[in-house]
Amino acid sequence: MVFVIAAVSIGREAHRLDAVAPRAVYMLDDAVEFVAAQLPAESQARLTFDEVQQLLVAHMRWLHAKGLQPRDVIDRPQDIDDELVVSEDTITAWLLGEAERLQIELLDDVDAVRVVQAHLAYFEEIGAVGPRASS
Repeated sequence: MVFVIAAVSIGREAHRLDAVAPRAVYMLDDAVEFVAAQLPAESQARLTFDEVQQLLVAHMRWLHAKGLQPRDVIDRPQDIDDELVVSEDTITAWLLGEAERLQIELLDDVDAVRVVQAHLAYFEEIGAVGPRASS
């Protein structure tokens, strides 16, 4: 009898967890450290930690505006209906505009590409990346 109750409970919980988005915890301080460490020396020389943080926050706000960063995500069933393809080119172009708005003067195109690539690598590291789009 105990085995049957345990098997049913485990089966029900496994089914519930299958419908819930995996928990990927984004920590801004960790993301800044990860991205800064991934940048080559010449980009590190041009960007401060504060500027990297501002760029990452801007990127997260862009994701939120696109519906990829909902307010409450704990144990939330996956309910994404529309496909959204996030390309490095789109994010980089938008981030360059944000850098200008934030008055980050030392950021050039190469640094923006490197920040985006490193930030996307951080997302992959914490398990926050969805499936890749087919070509």
